[in-house]
Amino acid sequence: MRCSLCCPAQLNSMATEETIPGARVRRVLLIDDTPEIAELLTFALRDRGFEVFASGYTVSVNELVAEHHPEALVFDCSVFNMSESLFDSVRDDPNHANLPIVIISDTPEIADESLRSRDAQNVLLIPKPFTGAQVARALSELLK
Repeated sequence: MRCSLCCPAQLNSMATEETIPGARVRRVLLIDDTPEIAELLTFALRDRGFEVFASGYTVSVNELVAEHHPEALVFDCSVFNMSESLFDSVRDDPNHANLPIVIISDTPEIADESLRSRDAQNVLLIPKPFTGAQVARALSELLK
């Protein structure tokens, strides 16, 4: 899967997957440098059937991945360079290099260009402002 810039209209058109009783819970690691946003996004994703482990920005992302065994990652850092460094760290670790990643960015043009220059795979980009439903749909799309 190539890197894709997902605008809100595209995400709204993605098929939604409602929580189905008895369905397997998908584990997600959320890294967000704004605690209030992390809390709101955690609740929104849990309401849509995801098990969420949240952390503030950390250079130890691969240790968190090894500890929590997520099926996907969500990065929402106020400066794209922070999300970019997290992305590079995960992709540089052969044990986690193929994990699906959703990046939320307030500079989507810069983020998209950066990801395309890396020939990024298995990643979706969501521009700010965003909703929890958009992030949940992006995760569902990546985890198909």
